[in-house]
Amino acid sequence: MGDSVRPDRSCPGWVVLLVTALVASPPLAAEPLDIRRDIVVYGATSGGIVAAIQARACGRSVVLAEPGRHLGGLTAGGLGATDIGNKGAIGGLARDFYRRVGRHYAADTAWVRERREDYESRRRAAGEQEMWTFEPHVAEQVYRDWLREAGVEVVFEARLDLGVRGVEKEGRRIVAFRTEDGRRFAGAMFIDATYEGDLMAKAGVAYHVGREAEAVHGESLNGIRVAHATKHQFTHDVDPYVRRGDPASGLVPLVSPDPPGTDGDGDRRVQAYNFRMCTTDVPENRRDWPKPEGYDEREFELLLRNFEAGDHRVPWNPVWMPNRKTDTNNNFAISTDYIGHSDAYPEADHATRERIVTDHRRYQTGLMWTLANHPRVPAAVREHFQRLGLAKDEFVDNDNWPHQLYVREARRMISDVVMTQHHCQQRVIADDPVGLGAYNMDSHNCQRYVTAAGVVRNEGDIQVGVSPYRIAYRSIRPRREECENLLVPVCLSASHIAYGSIRMEPVFMVLGQSAATAASLAIGAGTSVQDVEYAALRERLLADGQVLEWTGPMRGAAAGRDAASLRGLVVDNAAARVVGAWSSSASIGGFVGSDYLHDGDADKRPAGGGEKQVVFTAAVPRAGTYEVRIWFTHSGNRAARVPVTIGLPDGPRTFHIDQRTEAVEGLALPGPFRLPPGALDVTIGTAGTSGHVVADAVQLIEVGQPDAADLRGVR
Repeated sequence: MGDSVRPDRSCPGWVVLLVTALVASPPLAAEPLDIRRDIVVYGATSGGIVAAIQARACGRSVVLAEPGRHLGGLTAGGLGATDIGNKGAIGGLARDFYRRVGRHYAADTAWVRERREDYESRRRAAGEQEMWTFEPHVAEQVYRDWLREAGVEVVFEARLDLGVRGVEKEGRRIVAFRTEDGRRFAGAMFIDATYEGDLMAKAGVAYHVGREAEAVHGESLNGIRVAHATKHQFTHDVDPYVRRGDPASGLVPLVSPDPPGTDGDGDRRVQAYNFRMCTTDVPENRRDWPKPEGYDEREFELLLRNFEAGDHRVPWNPVWMPNRKTDTNNNFAISTDYIGHSDAYPEADHATRERIVTDHRRYQTGLMWTLANHPRVPAAVREHFQRLGLAKDEFVDNDNWPHQLYVREARRMISDVVMTQHHCQQRVIADDPVGLGAYNMDSHNCQRYVTAAGVVRNEGDIQVGVSPYRIAYRSIRPRREECENLLVPVCLSASHIAYGSIRMEPVFMVLGQSAATAASLAIGAGTSVQDVEYAALRERLLADGQVLEWTGPMRGAAAGRDAASLRGLVVDNAAARVVGAWSSSASIGGFVGSDYLHDGDADKRPAGGGEKQVVFTAAVPRAGTYEVRIWFTHSGNRAARVPVTIGLPDGPRTFHIDQRTEAVEGLALPGPFRLPPGALDVTIGTAGTSGHVVADAVQLIEVGQPDAADLRGVR
């Protein structure tokens, strides 16, 4: 076993499930309790649990130290509508978890609030082995039974001491870490499976918090994205000032006084957190929304003004689980995401994090009471929230409130390989895969600010589809000079936008299994995690059912064109200014960059009236004659007369293009055009259109004289 730590056999059977920490924490021992195992896993998240189970399957002694009182993190904390992207990308023990959930719901006794066939007709194919939607208490019970079956020792309320004595290192190796109550956890290998990455940070491993500037990794979707903020956005103009129209009166709550920053720049903001509430419409199991102590309706003035401005949408997204329960997530401009109030969490101490969690709960409970009861909320919206309430039989030791805050991102390790947008879109392919990512590159909003026009806008939400892609082993282990016996399957090495795709609970389980396998191989070879032979790791992962390659169909996201490969000057939609609600898509290939925008074809009018627009501003380098090409993905459902306006020196000129017509190299407008140096605006609008309008890119090509441009589809 190389330099592994021999198991402590002082307990009969030596592997037991400790549940004593479900009650009060034990007092500080005079002599710290010393727990020594081959592999120490910190954090009983979904990834940590699977890591511990895999460690036992590899024949290693293991202890799972959990800072809190519950198992399963978000998977058992309300996120029962599994975010997955593509089920085919999930294998190994992660797949086994969903099969175990499926076996639970195969029993008639599991259906106490509705009939199985009624649920299957709505959400699940009859006879399906797995269940990807489930009640929170079922997920935690499945984990509890699975850990007991595997013989994994679990220690609850084992919160890392963040002081100078928290982590002991000898050279490049962790020897042990201590918890606040004085317990000491020693091992040969360590796995940090927490959402926060505290063990990683205390071990001296480099990490990043916030959004990198797009120039750091050459990404088009990272950093501040003001001009591209179209999702979960305000659809009407809302006055943010305490006295409407009076900036001197100050801002109402939930709006930042800070300017949003410059597109593409980095910042320290993280995407907003929330709680994934479990609600129900079954009267005998439903609680009315409680009015929180100290409730102040002024905190929700922005919400109420948004309704009064005309946005009457129901601002949340409940997805149905078995037994008439929901997993409820954020939706639209003002919802359960506590935008701008999560930034301090990643690097805060335990006490500060507790205050942040309490503040998130206070905000969200106040929001729900307001939506269900306030007279300024539209009657139809109030009635909706009165039909649903917290489920009485969930989170019974926490007043039916989720015990896990949705920490969408915190610290992210910086290792030899940083997963980026280029990996997600398969411009870069990892040669040492330990799992696949498959979900959209997804970020929730990071800030809410006031525009120069004096109205409120959100910024930060991005949703761009991907095909399943490889996640590198080098992204879950640190650089050699920082630590040789630590693996980090949750706070792994990834940029903000790539982490937005990777950060899914099934993927954390996949990476947790791979991390434990690598740790076991390192113990067996008496080496570091950096020197684990990848061929041996791959062989074991495949033998255990992990999916490391994708052979299925690819999304259009893999079929984008690099703007740098095109002639002339190209302005992609990522750099354009949008007016109204546009959506990002990558479902039809041939576009420029990472995606294109479409208008949704549901409401052609943006906030404040007028047409929706995407304005491309090109910096013409010198006076000359230029061809102007419009890039879009064609389809039969596109609009036949899309207005395109060019701001020419002698005044704007509008053309109409047929987006049902294929234009492989962009569609050239009638011209060419004599242009002076400076800014040129090319605007794609929706006025008078029927069908989808697409805005992808604008290309300017300098020519010596007019040529026979391709005018197909131009009128």
